[in-house]
Amino acid sequence: MLLRLYFLIFINFLFVHFSWCQKSKPLDSINYLIEYSKDRNNTLDSRFEAALKSSLLAEKTNNDSIILSSNRNLSLMYFYKEDYDSYVRLNKRNLRLASELEDSVAITVAASNLGSYYKYFQANDSSYYYYSQALKFYRPNEISEEKASALLDIAEVQKIEKVYSGAEQDAVKAILILLKLPETEEILDMLWSAYNLLGIVSRELKNYEKSIEYYDKSIEYAKKMDDGSINEIYSINNKAYVYRTIGDYKTSLKLYQSLLPLKHVYEGFDPSFYSIVIGNIADTYFESGDYESDKVQNMLYQAYNLGADLEDNVTIMNISIDLAKFYMSEQKNDSVYKYASKAYQIANEFSINDIKLEALMQLAEITDGKEAKQYLKEHIKLKDSLSDAQRSIRNKYARVKFDTDQLEAENEQISKENFYLLILSAGLLLTAVLVYLVISQRAKNRKLKLIQVQQKANEDIYNLMLSQQDKVDEARTLEKKRISEELHDGVLGRLFGTRLSLDSINFKDGKDAMITRANYIGQLKTIEEDIRKISHELNTDFVSGSGFMDIVSELIENQTKAYGLTYEFNYTDDISWDFVSNKTKINIYRIIQESMQNIYKHANAKTIKISISLEKDVICLDIIDDGEGFDTSKSKKGIGLKNMTSRVEEINGKITFTSQSGNGTTVNVKIPYNNQSRHDMSQHKTL
Repeated sequence: MLLRLYFLIFINFLFVHFSWCQKSKPLDSINYLIEYSKDRNNTLDSRFEAALKSSLLAEKTNNDSIILSSNRNLSLMYFYKEDYDSYVRLNKRNLRLASELEDSVAITVAASNLGSYYKYFQANDSSYYYYSQALKFYRPNEISEEKASALLDIAEVQKIEKVYSGAEQDAVKAILILLKLPETEEILDMLWSAYNLLGIVSRELKNYEKSIEYYDKSIEYAKKMDDGSINEIYSINNKAYVYRTIGDYKTSLKLYQSLLPLKHVYEGFDPSFYSIVIGNIADTYFESGDYESDKVQNMLYQAYNLGADLEDNVTIMNISIDLAKFYMSEQKNDSVYKYASKAYQIANEFSINDIKLEALMQLAEITDGKEAKQYLKEHIKLKDSLSDAQRSIRNKYARVKFDTDQLEAENEQISKENFYLLILSAGLLLTAVLVYLVISQRAKNRKLKLIQVQQKANEDIYNLMLSQQDKVDEARTLEKKRISEELHDGVLGRLFGTRLSLDSINFKDGKDAMITRANYIGQLKTIEEDIRKISHELNTDFVSGSGFMDIVSELIENQTKAYGLTYEFNYTDDISWDFVSNKTKINIYRIIQESMQNIYKHANAKTIKISISLEKDVICLDIIDDGEGFDTSKSKKGIGLKNMTSRVEEINGKITFTSQSGNGTTVNVKIPYNNQSRHDMSQHKTL
């Protein structure tokens, strides 16, 4: 019996050993082929053949883990061979297989590979989705270079799609991880990327001081790198653009010009960057308003020719839009048409919609008739479609991010529950009663947590309802105030003047009286149209068909004639009213109208002097009368003065009333001019 038992054990040992040997032979071959394909000393073709053979052998084992390991290596070979279709197909299969095996490491690798691929080919929604899939399987508190890299990649995608709040959050998360890792060259480069990205995001959100701080931080990390010269150059270029945006042209030019001697540094990495720097310098001179036309033109042509020599269509497009803008200021419409059309053509080819929109607007401004209408129609259609697409992208990213955050929260909850299970296992050794108590307590906690979540949700809904009601009430109040000002300052003022004029000719006869009456009846019809426009809340162009100064001159002439005043009106030609917003011109018109009405009603004046001038980029409006005046420290402001003050505040201006009893009154209004004329002239051209 004992011998028989030994014999059976021996036979079983031989069977297991033989089976293991049979399995180990293909496994050894697979491992050998994988290691061979990773050896960079071998040719790319031989490495690819080894990776392909290892994958075919792995399929025969029917072992999912071995297949996944071999296919991960093969996908890398497809990438090196630039067979991107096979690369994507295999990574998608690896992602499915890794999900079935619940292999979190393999999932993050495959998802990150797909995210990088779609990001490279600008399929940003797919890129965002796969990066989000990768992030789901990192531990909530994990500190690793891989997780930081995934966060940076997903932040970059959101920045490209202008989802700035999400990009900012993920970049900050990446920085918090990177700061806890050793300062290797790779970590320093990632920190530079994160702070540079935050600088761009802050600039787009118009938080310019914060943007400059982030660029300074990125420059600090670039200096720490062994090979960070090009990183530093890009950050300096981006920082210069911020100073240009806020109107500090001196600092901006100093930074841009500091990059010119460094041409040799970035020539090997980015040859077109030198033309970008030259174009930026030309743009800065142009936007400052203090420039020599020939100098700016030559610099733009130099940048354009450099881009053409390099066959860099993006650089050619950017410089073309700059040339079109420059020639528009020179009123050379043929050149504007040439370069705006070139920029439009390239932007349309590469789907660069910001440049395309700007080119369409330039073409619409310099053409006439149907051609201009066609450009304007295309501009409006593109802008509306981009707005819809942007909303859709934000919603899509928000849903994906919600799912990712929810899964992270679930993973964290699972970790906690695993910890509780460990405690329960230890408790089982003590007493069954303790297990019962722990389970009961956990059930109560879950029930209480659910009740608390429901209460919090009800509170949030109630607060949201209150917030929306407040916004509705505020909107109603502002609308009432706007209509009150428009009726008081516009319609009532003109009715008052027309009534006085009709009264003055009431007892006159003859052809002249009839003509005068017909004129004032025409004015009453105009006022009727204004009332109709207000009732329908239309927003028409205030200066459609005529110059703004002509309209103001007509207002002053008509009202002073009706009020029996002599007047003097002086204005400067230095102000380009086409660049001044319609809202500002309407408020200037109403302030003059209200002032003359107040002078007639209260001042008992004979003469009025009105002047409009430009002093240090400030529009100055002065209205002086020789009437009785009033004590500004004691007099209470009526609705007219309050409306004037309110109108000036709406356009970021200042108004002062200077008067003494018996010495007349001076009304002085100051309105910023530079924000009106130059706000839209800057071009985003950074890396």
